[in-house]
Amino acid sequence: MWGSLAVFIVAVIMVAMTGAIFKPGPWYETLEKPSWTPPDWAFPVVWSILYLFIAIAGWLVWQTSGWSLALALWILQLLLNGAWSWLFFGLKRMDLAFVDVSLLWLCIAGFIVIAWPISTTAALLFLPYLVWVSIAAALNLTVWRMNPIAVQSP
Repeated sequence: MWGSLAVFIVAVIMVAMTGAIFKPGPWYETLEKPSWTPPDWAFPVVWSILYLFIAIAGWLVWQTSGWSLALALWILQLLLNGAWSWLFFGLKRMDLAFVDVSLLWLCIAGFIVIAWPISTTAALLFLPYLVWVSIAAALNLTVWRMNPIAVQSP
């Protein structure tokens, strides 16, 4: 039982590492940002909590239903989550990052709906994640619009 939780925690940690590999740097610091941008210290704090919730939610669904549509959405959201830092900070493609975060939002919302009858707790653990990704998507879009020439070309 606890061994399977460890698998979910390790999977989430691996995705979280993309944020450590592809992180804001001088390029991001030069971009114009809206006044409502969260302070820098908020990102690691919020993401640490959310990643714990994500791991537990996936594990709860796995414990209850095994391989299922809910688990497939959980895996897909994890892949999209990991891709965002690479797209935004690594490739400096705010446009592609916005597409990614929009798909991520849909996966999170889908997980909540599909997981609700399987594990209400798992679904509820994803609600703060949905709120934070909503803020992240709005921030991504706003920064992209404020800095159109900062987007890298393929």
